[in-house]
Amino acid sequence: MGETMQIRTRGIRTTVAALAAVAGVAAAAVPAAATAPASDTPRFLEPAELPPHPSSPWYAGPVTAGQPDPLPMCVGDALPSITSHREYWTEFDTNAQQLTVEGRSAQWAKDFAALLRKDLAGCAKKLMRQDPDITATQKYYGRLNVEEGADVYGIHTASAWGSSDIGLFSVGRDGATVTIVRWGQMGTFQHAQVADFKATTVTAVNKLY
Repeated sequence: MGETMQIRTRGIRTTVAALAAVAGVAAAAVPAAATAPASDTPRFLEPAELPPHPSSPWYAGPVTAGQPDPLPMCVGDALPSITSHREYWTEFDTNAQQLTVEGRSAQWAKDFAALLRKDLAGCAKKLMRQDPDITATQKYYGRLNVEEGADVYGIHTASAWGSSDIGLFSVGRDGATVTIVRWGQMGTFQHAQVADFKATTVTAVNKLY
């Protein structure tokens, strides 16, 4: 079992179906980015490599250069302009995202991955500070032995008006490249596909090069 932290406060205007698309903090809008050429590396996940949905296939947009708009919660503030991303969705409420950053050196990437892990470790507290009507709970699901390693986190949010959303995040590194995978849907920790998400994370890191 991972470490569990629960903090209660009074209110936020995000439901984490917004784990898919909500910036945990205010961020300036980013201009529409150009689609990255298909030949670009590193490689991104294909829809079939996402945790399987019981009632729908996964679909994917193009790999796109630049930061996503809106920025993802928890990790959005740290993303540099050189980020590339890809969006994924199902016919229901489940969605996902992969964000990849090619750093200037392995040391830069190591430091960047550490910053992302720090942001994720403090995400529930930060969400609670920012909005009064939400309860956030998070878990750390451990480190995966793939390339230079990957760490997996879960974050559940419940609002005073009844929404309940679960998200899984991972941060992995291969040399000078860092990738973040995010998966989210309505539900609680009981609905989190942790084993499948870990397998997706291993695939994502292995596919980088």
